[in-house]
Amino acid sequence: MRYLPLERLDGLDPEIIKPIPRDGETMGEVMFRVNVVMKGHFRSPSATRQAFQGGWFHSGDLGAVHPDGYIQLKDHSKDIIISGGENVFLIEVEEMHYSYPAIDIATVVAMPHERWGETPRVFIELAPGHEIDTVALRTWCRDRLAPYKVPGRFVETTIFRISTGKIQKFALREHVKDLAAQS
Repeated sequence: MRYLPLERLDGLDPEIIKPIPRDGETMGEVMFRVNVVMKGHFRSPSATRQAFQGGWFHSGDLGAVHPDGYIQLKDHSKDIIISGGENVFLIEVEEMHYSYPAIDIATVVAMPHERWGETPRVFIELAPGHEIDTVALRTWCRDRLAPYKVPGRFVETTIFRISTGKIQKFALREHVKDLAAQS
């Protein structure tokens, strides 16, 4: 994405409001400064303060800044979970699962966890003609992800999409809430 002339548009670390490395890999939140942005959230001063924290407008989108200045949008900040104090970018976990030969579709949502706060729960749809070996898949994950990013469970299911083709994560989040309530 190339951006229109703004006062400033950048990928920043949302914790410290400092620019992320321009390496095309490091993810940060896309934030900008401009004099034509909204005045604030209607009747919600707290949401306005949060949206403009640190003098930047927080878009809620996550991306990587490439050396040439292009910003590659990768995810939305609501698709981050905190597991044991560590940020887990769900898109990273999903992309790793897409590289597993037996998996056709993968999506990850947060599962409440008594000790860690949240852990990734992955829902997978297998590629035609494949079966899943959960031991092999878990080893695959451990070889490619930090320990706190490895999903506790893999759920094989049909993953439904809305009419635009987007995965119905809201339905999976509700399913996970129901599972957590039963535990």
